[in-house]
Amino acid sequence: MAISIYSSTYNGLQGVIINVEVEISRGLPAFNIVGLADTAVRESKERVRSAIINSGYDFPLGKITVNLAPADIKKVGSLLDLPIAIGILAATDQINSEGINNFIIVGELSLNGDITSIRGALPIVIEGIRNNLVKFIVPTVNALECSLIEKAEIYPFDTLNQVTTYLKHRDMLPYKNNCVNRKKDSNMDFSEVVGQNATKRALEIACAGGHNIIMFGPPGCGKSMLASRIPTILPSLTYEESLDVTKIYSITGKLHPNEGLIVNRPYRAPHHTATKTALIGGGSQLVPGEITLSHHGILFLDELLEFNKTVLEVLREPLESKQITISRCTGSVVYPADFMLVASLNPCPCGYYLSKVRECTCSDHDRIKYLSKLSGPFLDRIDMFSFAYAHNFNEMTSTTKEESSESIRKRVEAARQIQRKRFALEKLNCNGDMSGRHIRKYCTVDSAAEDILNRYFNKFPFSMRIYNKVLKISRTIADLENSKDITSSHVVEAISYRQFIKGDVI
Repeated sequence: MAISIYSSTYNGLQGVIINVEVEISRGLPAFNIVGLADTAVRESKERVRSAIINSGYDFPLGKITVNLAPADIKKVGSLLDLPIAIGILAATDQINSEGINNFIIVGELSLNGDITSIRGALPIVIEGIRNNLVKFIVPTVNALECSLIEKAEIYPFDTLNQVTTYLKHRDMLPYKNNCVNRKKDSNMDFSEVVGQNATKRALEIACAGGHNIIMFGPPGCGKSMLASRIPTILPSLTYEESLDVTKIYSITGKLHPNEGLIVNRPYRAPHHTATKTALIGGGSQLVPGEITLSHHGILFLDELLEFNKTVLEVLREPLESKQITISRCTGSVVYPADFMLVASLNPCPCGYYLSKVRECTCSDHDRIKYLSKLSGPFLDRIDMFSFAYAHNFNEMTSTTKEESSESIRKRVEAARQIQRKRFALEKLNCNGDMSGRHIRKYCTVDSAAEDILNRYFNKFPFSMRIYNKVLKISRTIADLENSKDITSSHVVEAISYRQFIKGDVI
């Protein structure tokens, strides 16, 4: 008789419940795993064999067949070691199999029978709850992560022997999570940045409305320093957002065992040598890339023009659709990519064009060639541009106290609260997510503002997309001032953030 045990794998960011069916029959000794298993699952045969023997049990000499159902779903990872081992022991009557189908069992086995950590434990628990399976046997290392879901009954273990003892006696209460998730204090603050008030204002607007922004200016003016402090003025993650981010880091194995629910917004800053796969994800296992790891957070691209042009172009789809679809011969997955893009660049190869630090040594041809890496469609997806100037001596020696991140964050959170109320019935988080339909509904302007837009359009013709971006930025500026209406001053300031390098409105 075949023994059937519930276990799970994952596809993308979703857990998938599977049945591990074990049957032992007479015949020449063999150990076969069927059901579209990847290499890590197929290699579990040797880990399971050694773990059973080193735990003091007998390994059967007959023909062992393990079926992973449903057979048309690819099974990935080493998390099926433990259910396969339990299935073999139950099929040979070495342990009691009564009530075993009440559990979802996952875990990787070492050769001596220890249970080691797995990836994707949180999505597995969420999927189990959806299927009315509330009891989970998991590695101890993953206990805190799994217990984030209130309805789940988590039973963590360190060894195979502990699992078999529990299945025999059922003498253990579920794991209780006593961890309190607190936002980690940052040792960085906007008050440490001298000057750059215009760029600070631009970043405040970008954070308040979820707008993508590029900072440009000479080397050493503080662009990277400003970017690294953006998380300190962003609003806190909601519970749903925290759960989404934690699932992503669980799947990728980047979740610290003692971290629990991630409450800080992600901040990712890949090097400019990063490949397309590193940025958007992919590979043989279709793993998430940097844009997914930045979900609900910040993706900072320092020295933007040093990135390969083809790498930058792959950002166009996720910037527009807030997700990325990765299709390979091994399958297809859709990963979320709702991030705020922040980038910095020098205005020319030498870096000193438009600065008063030193004379630019680049020709017009050099500057045009340098900036050609940024295509028109890519720039169309950037909401704001801000020039960071070189400091003068008086600013560097000034003792004036700069505004702190806390005071800026209060204004940002107040503006986000206004947007949450506005979009309560819409599937939107902030102004930056508005489509044309929402812009027509929520971004009406008065006659004076409309006249200003008309004059700028006649002087600097721009696309419908740019027109919509100006209105979205204007709406955010109005929210920061707690203004119901978009006035001409809001529109003028919004247009000023569309000036790039030579001051042209784009």
